[in-house]
Amino acid sequence: MILVCCQHQMNLPSPSGPKPPQRVSLAGLTAQSLRESMQAGHWQGHLPGERELCARLQVSRSTLRSALAELQRDGLLEVTQRQRRRIKTQKSRAEPAPSRVIAILSSRPLLAMPASSVVMVDELREKLSQAGFSLEIHVSVACFSSKPARALETLTTRSPAAVWVLFGSLEPVQQWFVRRQLPCLVVGSCAHGVPLPSVDADYRAACRHAGALLRRKGHRRIALIRPDGDFGGDLESEQGLLEALRGDETASLLVLRHNSTPEHLCALLEKALRSPQPPTACVVARTVHVLTVMMFLMQRGKRIPQDMAVVSRDNEPFLQHAVPPVTCYAASSAQFARSVSKAALQLAETGKLPPKALRLMPQFVRGATV
Repeated sequence: MILVCCQHQMNLPSPSGPKPPQRVSLAGLTAQSLRESMQAGHWQGHLPGERELCARLQVSRSTLRSALAELQRDGLLEVTQRQRRRIKTQKSRAEPAPSRVIAILSSRPLLAMPASSVVMVDELREKLSQAGFSLEIHVSVACFSSKPARALETLTTRSPAAVWVLFGSLEPVQQWFVRRQLPCLVVGSCAHGVPLPSVDADYRAACRHAGALLRRKGHRRIALIRPDGDFGGDLESEQGLLEALRGDETASLLVLRHNSTPEHLCALLEKALRSPQPPTACVVARTVHVLTVMMFLMQRGKRIPQDMAVVSRDNEPFLQHAVPPVTCYAASSAQFARSVSKAALQLAETGKLPPKALRLMPQFVRGATV
C-alpha cells in the first residue's frame, strides 16, 4: 500500500385544571438573554450598539428592538439623549450571578456555515432555552489564527460564558482553553493529545466503510480530497481510508490538500489525472467541494461512475439535486444537537467533563456515483 500526499375539535381546559404551556417568542428569548447578561455584569453602563448585539445574538434588528423595548418597559434600560441605552440596574460586581450563557465560537458567521450546521445551531438554541440557558454566537477570525491567545483573552474577558463551544477549531485554540481551564466543548475532533471533550461524526469509520466499498468495486487508486490544515476529522478520515486499504499492496491513497478555492482544487485534480497512475475514485471531505470535483471531471470527459467514482464524506440538502445522485454519509443534525446540548449542560452545571470523544456514526446513503 502506498500513501502519497499532495498538498380538529379541541377540549378546552377547565378553570381549575393545569394551565397550557406558554409559547415564548424569539424576542422574548432575546430579552431573557440580555437580561441575564446585564445581571451578570457583562456590560457596564451602556449596552453595545444594535449591530453588535444582532451579530452576537444572531437575531434580526426588529427582533432585537422588540426585546429592548421589553427591557425598557421593565425599567432595566433607559434611552439617553445620544440614543444610547443605559443600564439602570445591575448585580453588584462583587457578587456576579453565575453565567447562564453558552457561547459558540466560530471563524465563520452562521449564514456562512453549511445548512446542516445552521439547523443544528437552531435546535441547540431551543434545547438550551428549555434548560434556562441562552446561546450566543461569537465570530472571530483572530481567535482561529496560529497565535490566538490575545484575541481569546479579550473575548472571554469581555463576554464570560458558562461554557465555550468551539466550531471547527485547530490545536492552538484548543490548547489555549486547556491552559486557561475554561469549560470548553469541541464540536469536531480534538488535535492529538488535547484533553477536551468533543462531539463529532465518526469520520474514521465512515471512510473505512467508503474505502472497503470502493475496493469491492475494483478501485485500487483512491484520492482523498480535503482542505489543508490539521483538522481532526480530516486526519481521522485519512486513517480510515488507510485501514480499508491495508494489506493490499496494489492499493494506493493519494491525499490532495487544497486551499479551499476551486482553482487550486482543479489544478491538483489536473495533475493527478495526468500522473502515470491516476486515481479512479475520489472521497471528498467537504460537501461543497463535491460539486467542483464532479463538474471538473465532466469537463474532462470523465463519466461518473464509469471512469471515476465519487463519494462525499458529508451530506447537505443540495446534494439531492445532483445528477447522478451522490453516494454520501449523512449525520443527523437532531442527534448532533442532542449530544452537544447534553454535554454543554453537564459541563455548565459541573464545571468539567471527562476529556472523552463522542463519535456519532453517519448513515450511509447509497447514490449512483460509485
